[in-house]
Amino acid sequence: MPTTLNEQQETIRKFRSIANFPTVIGAIDCTHIRVKKVNADGGQLYINRKGFSSINVQVVCDADLKIMDIVTRWRGSVHDSRIFRECRLKQRFEAGAFSGILLGDSGYPCTPYLFTPLLNPTTPQEERYNRSHIRTRNTVERCFGLWKQRFRCLLRGMFGDIETAKKTIVACAVLHNMAIDMREDVFSGERDSIEQYSSEPIVQSYIAPSIRGNIRRRQFIETHFQ
Repeated sequence: MPTTLNEQQETIRKFRSIANFPTVIGAIDCTHIRVKKVNADGGQLYINRKGFSSINVQVVCDADLKIMDIVTRWRGSVHDSRIFRECRLKQRFEAGAFSGILLGDSGYPCTPYLFTPLLNPTTPQEERYNRSHIRTRNTVERCFGLWKQRFRCLLRGMFGDIETAKKTIVACAVLHNMAIDMREDVFSGERDSIEQYSSEPIVQSYIAPSIRGNIRRRQFIETHFQ
């Protein structure tokens, strides 16, 4: 994650250039990486809502599709909101380490530092907020698409032991960032599949916003989307 004020301001500037959504420092979401069936005690906890064994990987990316923060320790049955609730990044936001906010989907509760879309926008301001939010947050979906096209093992799945799979996922994230820094493209002809992946709807159960988060989001909309 960007640490200095200058780094944070540059990240915020790049996100704002997408759809004029201010103060965004990262887009957050989770993606399931398939693993072989786990036969040990607790193996059923790796089975996700789609019925296959996986690791639920949390990623925060920037506007350049680079992975700034990654969590790979959770089994596939764990909900996205719990992964964020128990990660160190949440503690850093609550401690005031960052000057910006995260954007997430409705699978997360709305908090003062993680904004989600409005479930039922009723005013032009709320509709503008949702449109801008969706376009800006889509960065993380595009990041997943590019990352998985670059490293096909993330699409096919990991078939070694669980600890090796976790380390491999992190290694793929580091190499993905290096490839972006070096301006290395994926193979020709794969751009269409990346866009197709990024446009797939992600089904998440709705999580009610916190009272503080709801108030902060309302103030934000009134300030920036009039």
